[in-house]
Amino acid sequence: MGPIAAFRTNVVDLAAEPAMWGGRGVDYVHFHVRRRVIDETASVLGYQRIGDFRLSVAQDDIVLAQLTKTIAPFLGSGAPPAPLALDQIELILAAHVVQRYGSVTRARTAVRGGLAAWQRRQVTEMMRENLDGRIRLAALAETCELSVSHFARAFKASFGVTCHRWLTERRIERAQEMLAWTRLSLEEIASQSGFADQPAFTRVFRRFVGVPPGLWRRENTKLSGR
Repeated sequence: MGPIAAFRTNVVDLAAEPAMWGGRGVDYVHFHVRRRVIDETASVLGYQRIGDFRLSVAQDDIVLAQLTKTIAPFLGSGAPPAPLALDQIELILAAHVVQRYGSVTRARTAVRGGLAAWQRRQVTEMMRENLDGRIRLAALAETCELSVSHFARAFKASFGVTCHRWLTERRIERAQEMLAWTRLSLEEIASQSGFADQPAFTRVFRRFVGVPPGLWRRENTKLSGR
């Protein structure tokens, strides 16, 4: 093939053992969506199991392009993304693949409704104990006795946000408590509130709160003599 424009999309089935060759270097991001996740997502969305997929080469897919542009700055940054965030991205990709590239047949009404009270209690306790985000969606779903796709959809129906967003909000809350009530350094607070490092903590805190943590501390400290 000739030159390919930036952020064009290839959708391939790994079962076909595809190969890629280029006359010179090429940068690309490879998203691998597991077949099991695709099947679970299709079921939750109310479709039968997807048989064939419409594969594509160098096509314009604004959803995948935008997703790639969003995560590209974090690739190779040294701090690997939290597994919980990667699990959430896989679910988003699976839903997109099902709806755009799958030969879908409506099977039944899509799964709706949130988590039961006991499920909400158990999963929030579990997530609070793992603020670093190293817990996997599969473990949370197993606790609730649900498939991963069903759990992710039910969690958002219950809390209005994804698991990763909910967990990040709890991290920010813990960080704010320590900023206001302790003299710990920003590096120590970042570590104890589940962030990979201080730069990541500062970046996320500013995005959620609107100001960097140092400024927020100066305006909200509860300690005397500061």
